[in-house]
Parts: sequence; structure tokens; C-alpha cells
Amino acid sequence: MTRTALLSDENLYSARAQVLNQFVALALIVALIATLWINIGFPPTVIVGGSAIAGFFCWRATNLRRAIAPQTVTILFLLTVAALQVHMFEEHACLFGPAMSRLFAIAFPDERFLTIFVFVGPTIYYLTAIGLLLRIPFAAFIAWFIFIGPGIAEFTHFIFPLIKPAIEPANPASVTATLNGEVLRDLPNHYFFLTGRYYFPGLYTAILPMIPGVWSVAWLLRQRFAQRVPAPTPT
Repeated sequence: MTRTALLSDENLYSARAQVLNQFVALALIVALIATLWINIGFPPTVIVGGSAIAGFFCWRATNLRRAIAPQTVTILFLLTVAALQVHMFEEHACLFGPAMSRLFAIAFPDERFLTIFVFVGPTIYYLTAIGLLLRIPFAAFIAWFIFIGPGIAEFTHFIFPLIKPAIEPANPASVTATLNGEVLRDLPNHYFFLTGRYYFPGLYTAILPMIPGVWSVAWLLRQRFAQRVPAPTPT
């Protein structure tokens, strides 16, 4: 099979290819949820896993069966992940992982945050951008995951300061705790009703990936709806 035939719409978007892509996406979602549940804990699993599930159904409703403006989607995706990188710099600088550890009593040290989101994540983003340009359906699923996860779901940063920490909520100082067999130090308390400061690591820049993320979701849904509306019959 030639490269042109391999990347043709008839091959990439055949009924068999659609089933295979959905199977791989569901397997990835299950593996992601299991990994997060075991290694990080329930709250991040809900946020990330929920975004993946929502992205899966949006993908099925839009560009699973037909590519939608690959170059435009790639640009929107890269804008979202570029804004996400800026946002993650604030998270790292202000100890997002340790803050989440104290908030939910989960083992999420900064080193794990860097490994997952700063080193592994961008590798996936680069490959996804290539896949989008080649009109590969599975790449569109990853893009949807990012548009909804680091895009829409970043609003959770504005909720975190209002949640009472699971570890020493009445102590405003940073603490050391042993979680899942790991000794974690310098876990900060950002509980607003204790500190009087409305902040959580990443809150100031959370809006950055939300802007292209939300816009991309709305645009993709609008594009698919426009394709399904039949053209008016000329009179």
C-alpha cells in the first residue's frame, strides 16, 4: 500500500478504522484512569479521567468520521498546549503537586508533576500535532482531551482554595506528611478561609489554556453542526 493510499480518507476513516480508533481510545482511557488512581489518587483521576471521557464522546460526535480543517485544528491545539506550558510553569514554581498532596492527602510530589506534565506530556503533544496534520483520527481524540482537560477543566483551580485541606487544615504553615509510603515535605496550605488569600498554584494563569481550549470546543462543535445542516434548496 502506498503512502497516499495509507493516508487516504477511505482508509483512515473507514468503518473498520473508526472501530479500531475507538477501541484504542477506550483502552487508553482505562489505562490512564487506573494509573492515576494507583499513583496519584481519586481527585486528579476524576478531573483527568472525566476530561478524557468527555473528550471521547465529543470526538465521536465531530471528527472521528471525517477530518475537520486539519491545519486549523493543529494551530488551535498548539496554541492550547503553548498556553498550558506557561500555566504549568506557575504550577511548578508555586508547588502545585505538594499543594494537591495536602489538599486531598495524595502522594503527588513536584518531581512526579514534572515527569508527567512537563516531560512526558510535551512529547505526546508533538506527536499529536503531526497526527492532526496527517488527519489521523486518533490524534483528534488526544486534541479533544487537551481542549477539555487543560482547557475547560482548568476552572477547578478557582475551586481548590475553597476546599478544606485533608491534612492539618487549621495549620497555615507548610507541613511534612507520609502519604502512600512517601515522605513529602513543604506541603503548603492554601485554604482561603484560613489564610485569607484566594490563591492556589496555577490560579493566575489557569485562564490562559482555557481561552483557546473553550474556543476550540465551540468551534469544532459548530463546524460539525454546519456540515450536518443541509444546504437550502434553490428556488
